[in-house]
Amino acid sequence: MVDKEDKVWKKFFKKHFQMFVVWIVAAILAGIGAVYVFLRVVSDALATELVPELLGDWSLGYVITFIFHVIFWELIWIGIPVIVFVAAVYLGWWKKLPDKERKEYKDGHLFGGRNKRSDAGGFFTFIVNIVFLILVYLDDNWDLAFKNWEFDYLVHTYLWALVWVLVIIGIPMLLGLGWWVSTKLKK
Repeated sequence: MVDKEDKVWKKFFKKHFQMFVVWIVAAILAGIGAVYVFLRVVSDALATELVPELLGDWSLGYVITFIFHVIFWELIWIGIPVIVFVAAVYLGWWKKLPDKERKEYKDGHLFGGRNKRSDAGGFFTFIVNIVFLILVYLDDNWDLAFKNWEFDYLVHTYLWALVWVLVIIGIPMLLGLGWWVSTKLKK
């Protein structure tokens, strides 16, 4: 299997080295642009007093607001041009390749196609973090500066978020497991 994938890559490089260079240059430019936009958002956020200058004065509300601003401006200045570039290259180059060659690249997993990751740890952590944010908001600590947070509050709130997610996910899983076991025992 590895030899087949290596051959596909070698063939691709021989036939389309210039396009590979275009993709590399575009990725480097997008990365540089993303860093520039991020630095620009940081300086604008401080200049417009969207966030406090001292990190100790930040609250969870400031963090989330800042993250949303970064995401918005990155999408506007980097995301949309990258999408347009990818669409243009896809329509202008990839679609013009012979069907046989495109199929060979797809079958050889040139641009992905196989997912080696099978765990869902990232999703679980994401859900726990969302519940943590909700608990902080419900505790009315959303606008409390981090310098006023107590460490045990942070730990206990995160543990309660974990417990809530386990309860919300665990009860349906236990019910499903009970149903499955009962149907298997009846057979």
